[in-house]
Amino acid sequence: MSFQAELPRAFVSELPSLIGRRVKLCGFMESIRDQKRMRFLILRDPSGTVQLVQSKDDGSLGRSLDILTLESAVRVIGVVVAAPSVKLGGLEISLDGVEICGLAQSPLPITEESGLEKWIDHRQVSLRYPAQQLVFAVQTTLEQAMRSFWRDHGFCEIHSPKLMGTFSESGAEVFAVKYFGATAFLAQSPQFYKQMAIAGGLDRVFEVGPAFRAEPSFTARHETEFTSLDMEVGWIEDHYELMAIEERWLAHAISAVVEAHGEDIQRLFGVEVLPPILPFPKVTFDEARERLRKLGHVFPKDDDLDSDGERLLAGHMASETGHEFLFITDYPASSRAFYHMRREDQPHLTKGFDLLWRGLEVTTGAQREHRYERLLAQATERGYQLDALSDYLDFFRFGCPPHGGMGVGLARLLMRLLGATSIREVTLLSRTPKRLRP
Repeated sequence: MSFQAELPRAFVSELPSLIGRRVKLCGFMESIRDQKRMRFLILRDPSGTVQLVQSKDDGSLGRSLDILTLESAVRVIGVVVAAPSVKLGGLEISLDGVEICGLAQSPLPITEESGLEKWIDHRQVSLRYPAQQLVFAVQTTLEQAMRSFWRDHGFCEIHSPKLMGTFSESGAEVFAVKYFGATAFLAQSPQFYKQMAIAGGLDRVFEVGPAFRAEPSFTARHETEFTSLDMEVGWIEDHYELMAIEERWLAHAISAVVEAHGEDIQRLFGVEVLPPILPFPKVTFDEARERLRKLGHVFPKDDDLDSDGERLLAGHMASETGHEFLFITDYPASSRAFYHMRREDQPHLTKGFDLLWRGLEVTTGAQREHRYERLLAQATERGYQLDALSDYLDFFRFGCPPHGGMGVGLARLLMRLLGATSIREVTLLSRTPKRLRP
């Protein structure tokens, strides 16, 4: 029989209600402190930390603990004792048994002060730090709240293929892979298949899944593989309807995070997260450029905003409106995907938008062009080979409602929620042009 199998596992958070009871705990050994007659240890599990006390009069237990190293995985048995002088919850565990399930090599390869790259090299250790545990607790709450919003507003979940016979956005940013004597591409987004679902009569769809971008970018906000949150909505009037949906969706999800984790985020990250106020302010692309000119900003491109300009504009608008979020609308067609719908009154502009959160782009969205002939014309205008797009274009040959949607970067949302400086701080395992391990 395994170690005290008849005794169910307890968690540190449950111990205040178990004083005087014998319990079994499972976790990692955070600290070990020897004194003349006693040994004091700190055990950490997903719910917290607790002090363990072992009398050195117990020779057999002492011999087991003599070989124990920091961060070893252990099961322990003991009695919960009230100890008001102990800072960790005013109680401790009087040990009477231990099983070392996984002895950690010593010394550990990293500390909390090690640099980010070393943290990623040894992710199985850095994930144990409380702040990192909180990252993924926040991520779980965030996604659950997003899903509850989607469920309550009539969205269906889809799972689109990640191997494609053609590129989904730009041919310059795709990973090509061998595919039974042919070439396939890793999907940059579920864009084409979201639109197919709308053409198929699924009025509202969402997907949470991986996306791949072969961009040689080395910034703190880019990765070559990331988790994308996507939604598409049929029978819309315009792109402003999409923005209204997104801001309600985000407010719902962020409010859930504040309720579940607000105090822990403040304690471990020093960030006060507040539910956003609706509606978010909006400026057109042309208005944004005019404001930035007045602020003295120099533009690298005529048809897009650079990251420095986005940060400057967001800061300026935040001081003016008190909002952390900012929609920028009506981008030039030359800087947007060919399938973005053009404005009827100004065909050089699209019904597209970006959402900035404290200066970081977290969303790109648009009303899509659903009319077959116009899609053909816009693809031809870009110089695309129509044969390569035939599957996509066929989605619109047999009737498709007006629709639009957006893609949102999950890790970018987490960056802003937690005040992280790099996307790699809030990603389980980073993938960049120079990192493919572990």
